Amino acid sequence: MQLNLNIEYNDLVTIVKQLPVSELIKLNSTITHEIVLKKSTRHKDLQKLILKAPTWSDDQYNEYLLSKVHFNKSRLA
Repeated sequence: MQLNLNIEYNDLVTIVKQLPVSELIKLNSTITHEIVLKKSTRHKDLQKLILKAPTWSDDQYNEYLLSKVHFNKSRLA
């Protein structure tokens, strides 16, 4: 089950300020864990994207380099 609440930041701060110290410690631990989890997930997603990205064969890359030389020569200096 997923619960979505739309709470303004200031309202959330007000709620947090009402918590006892023991609950604040638990909340801090949970938030820190979530931050670490999201950072590692984002890193893994980027790594997956890079690994799945299309690559050029040697022939395609050499053709690109040759085309680049021709484009540079054809530009007006």
